Amino acid sequence: MNAAAGERPGTVDGGAVRRVLDAEVERARAARPDGRPRVVDVGGGSGSWAVPLAAAGCAVTVVDVSPNALAALERRAREAEVHALVTPVQGDADQLPEVVADLIDSGGADLVLGHGLLEVVDDPARAAASLAAVAAPGAAVSVLASSRNAAVLWHVLAGRLEEARAVLTDPDGRYGPEDTLRRRLDGPTVTALLEGTRRLRVELVQGDGLLEAWLPHAVRDGGPTALRGAAELEDLAAGVPALREVAARLHVLARALAP
Repeated sequence: MNAAAGERPGTVDGGAVRRVLDAEVERARAARPDGRPRVVDVGGGSGSWAVPLAAAGCAVTVVDVSPNALAALERRAREAEVHALVTPVQGDADQLPEVVADLIDSGGADLVLGHGLLEVVDDPARAAASLAAVAAPGAAVSVLASSRNAAVLWHVLAGRLEEARAVLTDPDGRYGPEDTLRRRLDGPTVTALLEGTRRLRVELVQGDGLLEAWLPHAVRDGGPTALRGAAELEDLAAGVPALREVAARLHVLARALAP
C-alpha cells in the first residue's frame, strides 16, 4: 500500500492482517475441498496481496483500472510462478459486478479484498455495495482504509498544525487541494459503509500500521531484532480499541449474509 503524500511510509510489517486473511483462506479451503479458494482483489494494483494469496493456492482475480499496474501484476505473478492462478481484469469498482459476472453466476468469491479502495473511489457506498455483490454467502470482505485520526496526529508531530486542523475538520479528512486521497475514514464510518449494503455484517475492526508514525529512529535503525520486537508489539496492539483508531490504516473484516 502506498502512503499518502506527506505521510510516512510503513516500516513495521505487522502480521495481523495477514493472519486474518490466512484464516479466511483456510476456512474457504475447508468449505471447498475439491476446488481452490476464490479471491477477488479490487484495486489490487501490482499484486502485493494477490501474488501471496495465489502462492497459498488461491485462484485470484485482480480488478484494477490501471493497465500499467496490471502489467506489473502479471510480471510479478510470473516471477513467483503463480501466473496460472492470477487473472488480471481492467475495470473499476463501479463495474465490478459486470466484469466478474461469471464468477458471481458460479456462486461468488470466498474472499473479497478492497484494500486502499474506499479512500480513492468517487462513491464509497457504491464501492462497498460492489464488494458485497461479489461475495458468496458466508464469504469475507476485507477492507483496508487510511485513518483520519492517524493523519491528524502525524501532521501534529510534523509541526503541520494547519494540515492537522484541516484533516480533523474537513468532511472527508483531507488536508488541502494537493492531497492525493479523496477521503480518510474512521472505524465507525467504514463499518457503516459496509453494513449499509445490508449484505454484510462487520466481525472485526483492527489497526494496521499502528507504529509507523511513532517508532523512534533508534528502533528503526536497530536491526532485525528491534524490528521483530516492534512487529510483535504491533500485532498485540492491532486489536486494542483505544489504539486502532490511531493506526495508519484501519482493517475491517465483514461477513457476507445469505440472501
